[in-house]
Amino acid sequence: MIGRLRGTLVSLRATGVVLDVGGVGYEVVVTPRTVADLPSIGEEVVLHTHLVVREDAMLLHGFGNEAERDLFRILLSASGIGPKVAMATLGALQSDELRRAIAAEDVDTLTLVPGIGKRGAQKMVLELKPKITASEAESVVGTSTVSQVREALEGLGYQAAEIRDAMADIETDAPVGDQLRQALRSLGRR
Repeated sequence: MIGRLRGTLVSLRATGVVLDVGGVGYEVVVTPRTVADLPSIGEEVVLHTHLVVREDAMLLHGFGNEAERDLFRILLSASGIGPKVAMATLGALQSDELRRAIAAEDVDTLTLVPGIGKRGAQKMVLELKPKITASEAESVVGTSTVSQVREALEGLGYQAAEIRDAMADIETDAPVGDQLRQALRSLGRR
């Protein structure tokens, strides 16, 4: 298995990159969040990878750090979650946010991921919660900022579909107040 690549960044796309490693160009599927963290073309890059072998293709999925790659592997271990949904999950939620949502059984946060509905999120929590170690669960338990914003919007009377659309437009690393303002602006434009 190919676990890590270090090479020159040759091209960038929204969902993938090409790394030149010793004269061989490796296509690597990455999340938009990872693309945003990469340096400019021509710079050296290190990506931690996971190789997915299918009947019709071999795909390398790349991550900025080992913890994110390990979380991707944990996601793949749940039934019904393939590489595409796992990448969408990591693209929609930060690693800590995802771990917190699973540990706190926050189904609403998990439904922010494109392709995961309420039942899928419940199944995800059921299967993945035991796989998060006790030390990880202790460090991530608590209410995530995204769930706080969602609860505030629900309290204001917005429907789940409206909230999901508004939450897609906010910066999840901003303070709760800023996230709420961004969500309300988004809802006001619709």
